[in-house]
Amino acid sequence: MYPVSRHSQRLGLRELATDDVDAVLAIYGSREATEHLSFEPRSREDVGQIVARSMASAIASPRSEYALAVVEHETGDLVGFGRLATDPHQQRAATLGFALHPRTWGAGYGLETVHLLLALGFEDLELHRIWGARSPLNHASARTMHRAGMVEEGRIREHVLKNGKWRDSIVHGILSHEWDAK
Repeated sequence: MYPVSRHSQRLGLRELATDDVDAVLAIYGSREATEHLSFEPRSREDVGQIVARSMASAIASPRSEYALAVVEHETGDLVGFGRLATDPHQQRAATLGFALHPRTWGAGYGLETVHLLLALGFEDLELHRIWGARSPLNHASARTMHRAGMVEEGRIREHVLKNGKWRDSIVHGILSHEWDAK
């Protein structure tokens, strides 16, 4: 499926473009924004490679990754990065991830972003299961995934190496029939 274009009341998902590097860097290069993510803040070069790789994967056939810009309708500004990646080890399943610019935190953009990604996965891609993992300390992400209908499924012990230390991840998931019931 290319290009992706999904919209909610205030936000939209769209394909990434070369000129998005600086806006993605404002998120992925921020210590605050990446505090609970699985990686350290990225350099401009790293982000350029991520955007280029995302653009290349968007036109791959079959497409297995949907790395998308989250944009505000009102301003057109890129305020986040959302991702669905199909899982080759599970039939009709994908992992979900998202990151938002800190200036948008607390405004409900996380929930809108997760809803957009889940709608893409279940309605457009006809997936059966979508799951995501978060830092045990990321309580805002836990609330967001819970409000989106995702169920806390368990803990992956010492899942992520960050700042030289192993960190657990908490897994949340949702099934297509649970999404349909919402």
